[in-house]
Amino acid sequence: MAKLIALYKQPEDQAKFDEHYYNVHTPITKEIPGLREMNVTKIVGSPMGKSDYYLLCEMIYDDQESLKKAMKTDEGKASGKDVMQFAGDIVTLMIGEEVDG
Repeated sequence: MAKLIALYKQPEDQAKFDEHYYNVHTPITKEIPGLREMNVTKIVGSPMGKSDYYLLCEMIYDDQESLKKAMKTDEGKASGKDVMQFAGDIVTLMIGEEVDG
């Protein structure tokens, strides 16, 4: 399994972020061909107290090739463009691969 991971820092306006994320960005992203699963985790703190991070999203694909293909589709491009417009200054994007521990 390959994952595209989006890690968001605390937005200035959480209500405005949530409105766009859940009502605009998530529906665009869920239309990406090859996307198997999308898991969103709201960060509520850390062992040290408050966290600099607000949200984590894991978008799961069968493999690296499927993820690469998905990012080249119109839907993948639309999702990427949207995230950069509404959260480009607070998002970090990473690609990972699940390993057996």
